Amino acid sequence: MSSSAADTDRSPPAKKARTEPNGNTGTQCSTSSIPPSASLEVSQNGMANAENDIDEGLYSRQLYVLGHDAMRRMGASNVLISGMRGLGVEIAKNVVLAGVKSVTLHDTGDVTWEDLSSQFFLQEADIGKNRAEVTLPRLAELNTYVPVNTHTGGMDDEFLGKFQVVVLTNSSLTEQLRINEFCHSKGIRFVVADTKGLFGQIFCDFGENFSVADPNGEPPISNMVASVDKDEEAVVTCMDETRHNYESGDFVTFTEIKGMTQLNGCEPKEIKVLGPYTFSIGDTSGMSDYVRGGIVTQVKVPKIMKFKSMKESIEQPELMLTDFAKFDRPGQLHIAFQALHEYFKQNGSLPKPRNKSDADKFVAIAKKINDSSAAKVELDSDLMQQVAYSACGDICPMAAVIGGITAQEVMKACSGKFTPVNQWLYFDALECLPEKPDEKLTEETCKPRNCRYDSQIAIFGEQFQQQLGSLKYFLVGAGAIGCEMLKNWAMMGLACSEGGEITVTDMDTIEKSNLNRQFLFRPWDVQKTKSSTAAAAVKRMNPNIKITHHEDRVGPETENVYNDNFFEGLSGVANALDNVDARMYMDRRCVYYRKSLLESGTLGTKANVQVVIPHLTESYSSSQDPPEKSIPICTLKNFPNAIEHTLQWARDQFEGLFSQPAENAIQYATDPKFMERTLKMPGTQPLEILDLLKKTLVDEKPASFQDCVKWARNLWQENYNNQIRQLLFNFPQDQTTSSGALFWSGPKRCPHPLTFDTANTTHLDYIVSGANLRAEMFGMPHNRDRNAIAKMATAVEVPKFEPRSGVTIATTDAEATARQNDGSLDDTDLESVQSALPSPEKLKSFGIRPVEFEKDDDTNFHMDFIVAASNLRAENYDIPAADRHKSKLIAGKIIPAIATTTSLVVGLVCLELIKLTQGHKNMEAYKNGFVNLALPFFAFSEPIAAPKNKYYDTEFSLWDRFEIQGDMTLEQFLKYFEEHYNLEITMLSQGVCMLYSFFMAPAKRKERLSMPMSEVVRKVSKKKIPPHVKALVLEICCNDKDGEDVEVPYVKYNLARP
Repeated sequence: MSSSAADTDRSPPAKKARTEPNGNTGTQCSTSSIPPSASLEVSQNGMANAENDIDEGLYSRQLYVLGHDAMRRMGASNVLISGMRGLGVEIAKNVVLAGVKSVTLHDTGDVTWEDLSSQFFLQEADIGKNRAEVTLPRLAELNTYVPVNTHTGGMDDEFLGKFQVVVLTNSSLTEQLRINEFCHSKGIRFVVADTKGLFGQIFCDFGENFSVADPNGEPPISNMVASVDKDEEAVVTCMDETRHNYESGDFVTFTEIKGMTQLNGCEPKEIKVLGPYTFSIGDTSGMSDYVRGGIVTQVKVPKIMKFKSMKESIEQPELMLTDFAKFDRPGQLHIAFQALHEYFKQNGSLPKPRNKSDADKFVAIAKKINDSSAAKVELDSDLMQQVAYSACGDICPMAAVIGGITAQEVMKACSGKFTPVNQWLYFDALECLPEKPDEKLTEETCKPRNCRYDSQIAIFGEQFQQQLGSLKYFLVGAGAIGCEMLKNWAMMGLACSEGGEITVTDMDTIEKSNLNRQFLFRPWDVQKTKSSTAAAAVKRMNPNIKITHHEDRVGPETENVYNDNFFEGLSGVANALDNVDARMYMDRRCVYYRKSLLESGTLGTKANVQVVIPHLTESYSSSQDPPEKSIPICTLKNFPNAIEHTLQWARDQFEGLFSQPAENAIQYATDPKFMERTLKMPGTQPLEILDLLKKTLVDEKPASFQDCVKWARNLWQENYNNQIRQLLFNFPQDQTTSSGALFWSGPKRCPHPLTFDTANTTHLDYIVSGANLRAEMFGMPHNRDRNAIAKMATAVEVPKFEPRSGVTIATTDAEATARQNDGSLDDTDLESVQSALPSPEKLKSFGIRPVEFEKDDDTNFHMDFIVAASNLRAENYDIPAADRHKSKLIAGKIIPAIATTTSLVVGLVCLELIKLTQGHKNMEAYKNGFVNLALPFFAFSEPIAAPKNKYYDTEFSLWDRFEIQGDMTLEQFLKYFEEHYNLEITMLSQGVCMLYSFFMAPAKRKERLSMPMSEVVRKVSKKKIPPHVKALVLEICCNDKDGEDVEVPYVKYNLARP
């Protein structure tokens, strides 16, 4: 769930786009039928003009993953996707959302019951109709910039030649080989994707000379240089603040080197890493001597990949490993998929579910193929049998996993961004089968029922389908992961039977930028609530789904809604959240109620999955990522050396200028205790806050927009000229430290003051945005006339400034903090400021309001101010400026996102849900996972077991607790632990309230010992226990019989209710 507000100014698409499908859908319709008017839109692919400006409002989060160049290359690619069953539509959905030039859907088959378990754009009423034609209008709604067409005839060479990328799903091996031969010869990128039951396959052939522009998608790494040797094998040493993080084989170039200037802007040099702070760059012996400084920056050098044709590769396969615990599995499945094609060719169908005779035939075919294969393996007959048993199956989570990976491969083929699969990828989820499957599953239990879940029943049997239907799940979040989760659950039949129910909550409304990956939403849904829209969308996919939507934030404030009765009735919880605090809160709730938790997250092409199982695994909160590295205050204030520093400074300026002053003024006017709290603050903080309040309410209170321009112009002078001149007065350019080193060296960049010029666009941007935000804060209308504002700014008489002696500037954070907290407070100054403030009564109707930062509205001046403020400061310090796109990413703390990663990760989550539903007790069956689709890289591991602690002979984990039935007195409670557990309670607390301790004053202890526990809590917390609370969580510290401290579980104290 996101906390940002909806984009109220625009509803997508922002540019003119197609309103109905292009061309005539029919037997021989193809991309050649796109009319000329649509072709212009197709070629621009969401781009507003001939300069190919991408619709950043729609694609913003994806742009931070792929970049503008890759998006433009995708915008020139026509993609054919053959096969519109579950896997085909998953690939098509992700590719259409991504924004290619056009997508053509090919399928000669009609809708059957078996399609409905995974093809989310088909409905029961569509049975008997062509899959591609039924899918087209529903798929086309996802992105009005991407024309979608159908083709229901054969695929001859003339037809195939229209495409840059061809994807085959649900095709025969004979057809794959024929089409690949043509595509390989014509330079058309070719992908095969297939799922059979719990097994998946991908093959990529991008030709013999495929250029990968950016193998990993990571931003180029920059480091500050400490020294460069003058040598035939020169060693570069970086500043030892952080490791350089380069790898041998990387290429780098240099800037700002003093002395050895030949390195500045040099051709990229290949490096050899020597240590965490050093690497070699080759011969520098003919260059000048290195003096000081410099920045070394990684250069992305294109990588050429050579792909073999399918005919060649099938005999000499390059096999990607997706699970290190299944090292031999890819080779086995390479034979198995060939055997499935041969079985179908011989029998006209796949092996029937759990049919022993069909499985034996299949195993015999697999052995024959293996014996004659150049890629022969030691065949695992048991594995081949399981392949045969589930081959007829088709489940949505497998389609999501393979479809997400495949769609990313299509985007790689179009753009050259990221490293493609080389060349075969196999994936299986065999652990999803019930423990001892041959005992629990039979041909009878897995036979088709002519229902929408037939393809899932074929794998797991009818009883499992009944279990799924009766589950009660809580989905927290209806964003990208939430939408994908609900789609999978609807297709699987979760909560679609008697007793089942899904509760989904999300407090957010839909924004335009959501439409690029939150595929349950459409342009006309912008500004509607996410949870209600998502619930309605999946209800259309599967009318049997039982779903309730809320718009509540999960947290202590909604525990009356999500109370004991709610949680105790759940089968499990799935998180679809975008912040750690909410994740940790839900994790604590799941541990308390002993409910399983499915946790997942994405960051660009990276994704992770964690399954939390009561009494078996550790919880989400048991391990945490290291905290984000913060920027030192002094770096922000006086010594920035990177654009990240100037952008954070600009964000702080925004809050300090347009939000905090208004909040302080409102508190002063409405909160009687504001002054009392402020005066109790340490050091000089009271004077600083009240002086700012006085400026806001008295000294600098604007009477007109002209006053706002004057304020902005003087602020410009103060920030970019006066302060810099004072800094250089204190620390001149040639200043040296006590050790003789230059003060302005290393991470300290020597600044220079700027001179204001209305003809400079950035200068005027600052004035226009700053004046308008100031006006908005004081309830005045905006003024967008740049010429008029420029004249106003020119007319401002800026006070003259001369640097002063005696001004102290902190050079370390310790100095700055000490000065703020320990500075002497002049009571006279404080009284003077207080007396100058108007009384709160006079401000009751004062129209001031804080400006809340909103990054996604390009009309509100917020990002205009941030970009201008940051780039002006960057100019002060000779730091390369950042464009609006990059500035928004950093200042807005945007999480890059793309639909392919979300599709994949939710597929993995739902595979874990299948295991939970079947009650797997063997922890080895479960898989935590980390994936990076850019590399591509896959790593799975079994969850970490919950750590065990012990008191006396009793073991316990985070899932265990003492459970006590109230109502006892405090004295009875203490005696209960002595008598039942031989433990002496030395301290007892509830939340932040200390209820009892051995060092408590005797009178207080005596008073509390005789009180009921619930009364003690009420007295100490000074709050009533809410009616919905059935139990108290108590923390205890104990001594054992020897008087030694022992760690023990918490106490769940059940309240006695009338």
